[in-house]
Amino acid sequence: MSDIEIAQANEATEMKPITEIGAMVGLSADDLELYGKSKAKLTLAALKRLRQQPQGKLVLVTSINPTPAGEGKSTVTIGLGDALRLRGQNAVIALREPSLGPVMGMKGGATGGGYAQVVPMEDINLHFTGDMHALTTAVDTLAALIDNHLQQGNALNIDPRRILWRRVLDINDRALRHVTIGLGGVTSGVPRETEFDITVASELMAILCLAEDLADLKARIARIVIGYTYDRTPVTVADLGVTGAIAMLLRDAIKPNLVQTLAHTPTLIHGGPFANIAHGCNSILATRTALALGDIAITEAGFGADLGGEKFMDITAPALGKTPDVVVIVATVRALKYNGGQKLATLTEENRPALQAGFGNLKRHIHNMKRYGVPVVVAINEFATDTEAELNDLISLCEAAGATAVRANVWGEGGHGGLALADAVSTALQQPADFTPLYDNAAAPKAKIETIVQQIYGGRDVVYDHKAELALKTIAKNGWDQLPICMAKTQYSFSDDAKALGAPSDFTIHVRDVVPRLGAGFLVVMTGSVLTMPGLPKQPAALNMDVSDDGVISGLF
Repeated sequence: MSDIEIAQANEATEMKPITEIGAMVGLSADDLELYGKSKAKLTLAALKRLRQQPQGKLVLVTSINPTPAGEGKSTVTIGLGDALRLRGQNAVIALREPSLGPVMGMKGGATGGGYAQVVPMEDINLHFTGDMHALTTAVDTLAALIDNHLQQGNALNIDPRRILWRRVLDINDRALRHVTIGLGGVTSGVPRETEFDITVASELMAILCLAEDLADLKARIARIVIGYTYDRTPVTVADLGVTGAIAMLLRDAIKPNLVQTLAHTPTLIHGGPFANIAHGCNSILATRTALALGDIAITEAGFGADLGGEKFMDITAPALGKTPDVVVIVATVRALKYNGGQKLATLTEENRPALQAGFGNLKRHIHNMKRYGVPVVVAINEFATDTEAELNDLISLCEAAGATAVRANVWGEGGHGGLALADAVSTALQQPADFTPLYDNAAAPKAKIETIVQQIYGGRDVVYDHKAELALKTIAKNGWDQLPICMAKTQYSFSDDAKALGAPSDFTIHVRDVVPRLGAGFLVVMTGSVLTMPGLPKQPAALNMDVSDDGVISGLF
């Protein structure tokens, strides 16, 4: 059966009313705003109350660099939560929301797979409770207000050539990467060149995921730098006078969403920034709520540990006020063989030398996460074609690298296939964690960037384009240089070259721009050829999707 067929079979017969799921972790009906029988948002009053409760332990799930062979990070995260509950632990999961970009493109959704899924799978992967639409509308409303300000006399003296704020769309649309707007004469606006981002790369998405409450949301929105005047003075949303209007559009979107897994584990899904072009973690409101509702909260960070994992440690954790107690790194034999040079078409064939060669990728991720002072467990996401020799080799390699490695078959067996992983995580939770941040925010931006490149990526040098050098001067002039760093880099490699697989070293990272995100509270460092508006592949997943006359969706993975 496909993922959607498994989910639909469960949804029709096994899914519990969301009020029952909430009651499992102490939420009353008054704590929930229902979106039908199977989805709900937590009220602002409930979030405020839960913030005062003691926090449980935090497990962060990350992975090796993604490959076409698949890693299954969300699937393992969900299976681990189900397995911990089978062991009698009060586990609550916190995940990111899917974007329609990868859903319609090639990566797929974010609801797991097989018998380790969150449901209702179709709703979550499509419009869900409208958060993505609210964010898109808020971003584009601000863009419209900026252009209207130019049209109506430009009292703030904004330079149209130096406007940073971009419109967004929650779908991969390469035709919108570079556009000219305001054409058509004096009644159609001020002509200027601009660009579109995908919604999940917007600063408002990052703000939603880092804000502590509505008051903090408004304060962060007010700080957004939308551009510069002709004399290079920063202009903010507060200067434009529309902070309240933009925050109003996100009044409901700031509330985390409650759903359930196939095994009825309570799951909070909220926020969805990509980890290659944004900070890649679900909202601190959702994670903090999971910590309050459960004894163990399990969250994930996007893409590999060099991106989402590092950003969770250095951006999200300080905002959350809680560092991980255990890090789980997801890997597959298939993906490591691919990193070791084996062709995609032959990954079902045993190749222990390729596994050995590709292990360098996982080894570096293990080292990187351990340097933060947190216990590390490797989850080997099993595939039917993995051989016992390959699996045993991988376990031995991990042990030699100082990490416990455990096999997990949660796709095929749900929580029952993750019991060994749950036991390993429980054991690791008893070990002391002595968290050490990667860098001091007081350091200069170049020093922080080079620390990430050298200590996390394994690179040697960083070179800066002229545009990046000018941006850094502007950042220093305005006193923004003590913000943390959010690297925008290809997810497929430690380097900025997507084809450099495995564990490349001594390479050079190329920085083409540094963008201040004062509302989010970090500096975005654009490297290599990474794009903030992806494109669809030659054969997008949308080609396989359909809906029947009675409303049943098919082809959604």
